[in-house]
Amino acid sequence: MSLLDIKAVVSDMDGVLWRGQTLLPGMVDFFTFLRGQNMPFVLATNNSGRHPEDYIQKLADMGVADIETWQIVTSGTATVDYLTQHYPHGARLYVIGNLGLFHILEEADFTIIREENINIEESVDAVVAGIDFDFTYQKARTATLLIRNHGAAFIGTNPDVTFPSPAGLVPGAGSVIGMIQHATDVEPTIIGKPKRAMFDVALQRLGTKASETLMLGDRLSTDIEGGHAAGLRTAMLLTGVSRREDISNIQPDYIFKNLPALMKAWC
Repeated sequence: MSLLDIKAVVSDMDGVLWRGQTLLPGMVDFFTFLRGQNMPFVLATNNSGRHPEDYIQKLADMGVADIETWQIVTSGTATVDYLTQHYPHGARLYVIGNLGLFHILEEADFTIIREENINIEESVDAVVAGIDFDFTYQKARTATLLIRNHGAAFIGTNPDVTFPSPAGLVPGAGSVIGMIQHATDVEPTIIGKPKRAMFDVALQRLGTKASETLMLGDRLSTDIEGGHAAGLRTAMLLTGVSRREDISNIQPDYIFKNLPALMKAWC
């Protein structure tokens, strides 16, 4: 299948559109291109730390207006979908994460037990862990005791051990989750890419078949591997985590230096 057969796009954000607060080449033009082609798109990120509205505002500040809430899929929103399907209304959750994750879980009417209010002798239904810029040993200790001593389920928003920042790769949600996993000997239920849940949500919102949808990402182990497993076509950009020399068993359908190179090949 050539790029001309693509009918919709699922794009990662960190490492594809920007690095931290720095726009990557062709970012604004890419959205102009998609809209000019009447190409529906969803932006799907494993970052669970921000609310979808935060991304809409960030895109607007960077020059991309009129992005709608349905076009933003995060591992946090996918985690909410999973919890809603598997746990009762008001289920008690101990959450490790940034404010965006707390907000979307609270909006879904789950009962959030914060570190400052935790009673380690009380049980919770699940420990939910994501990227947390204020992660501490105390939070890891609390999560470990809730899982080991009280049988709380262990749910991780995404497996990314790093994510790209302007200074370089820094610890991601997978690093936080990994510490708790090693301490508990319990394998978490992972929601984000490369697991299928996020791809299914994106395809449902786009209304397209997987075989005619392009997954655009920078990380082989999540964007590309997960996209292939879900049946999407995949394009890897060399502006984020994975490099050309990292390619071995996981083979993207297309490889581009950056967004301008992708648009040039698509025309």
